[in-house]
Amino acid sequence: MRTVVISGSFDDMRSPQVRLLHEASRLSNVHVALWSDENIRALEGKDPKLPQEERTYLLNAIRYVEQVSLVTERVNPDSIPSLSRIRPNIWVVPEKEDNAQKKKFCATNAIEYHVLSNDMLKGFPTTPPNKNKSQSIRKKVVVTGCYDWFHSGHVRFFEEVSELGDLYVIVGHDANIRLLKGEGHPMFPQDERRYMVQAVRHVKQALISSGHGWLDAEPELMKLKPDTYAVNEDGDKPEKKEFCARHGIEYVVLKRIPKEGLPRRQSTVLRGF
Repeated sequence: MRTVVISGSFDDMRSPQVRLLHEASRLSNVHVALWSDENIRALEGKDPKLPQEERTYLLNAIRYVEQVSLVTERVNPDSIPSLSRIRPNIWVVPEKEDNAQKKKFCATNAIEYHVLSNDMLKGFPTTPPNKNKSQSIRKKVVVTGCYDWFHSGHVRFFEEVSELGDLYVIVGHDANIRLLKGEGHPMFPQDERRYMVQAVRHVKQALISSGHGWLDAEPELMKLKPDTYAVNEDGDKPEKKEFCARHGIEYVVLKRIPKEGLPRRQSTVLRGF
């Protein structure tokens, strides 16, 4: 199996970065050479938005990533950093970072150079559900939410809930998010939010709700017939608890506890971060 390398800071884990990883994974296994905090300071002249521990955690949660290596030695953006026990076969870069120096490095080191154009990274393709047969007898667990400014707290929530069974995430549709949160919400359209959720390896399938109010996911819940409906403390609503009681669904409320060593994150605080 050949190894695809992508080198960068990944300090703004939005859909363009995930699309890059997604398309690169179609070539072969993706190994991310992640720049350390010190490298970002040296190259960009400012502190990273997210610490290297959080960026590593986010990347490891993306289903298109095989491995992440934190690069602490001084980085040259126009070459691939040294990676322990890894022999790069393909270097993937987005169109905006393509240059002659990178091409020359690859030619000199017998590495295939692959540029992903802006057109290739457009759209939000639907990823087939995770069909791991070993999970077929597990309970079916559902969570719902907006998942607007995607962050490590969402990933930790999915990670925790996925321990209860196969995880289905129902993402609130745009009109209902505006109804519940007001104008200016959501920041990202429903197809993009669904795509970001589906990119997380802990999620079996992400869907978009079709109902309204705090139970906008009711039509999807009726179809999925989950064993468990999990929420965090912010998402705990009487309507949800009553719905579960009527339909014999276990209702689980989890505390919002970040991954050990990572800061607490909230989409509302991070808007425009």
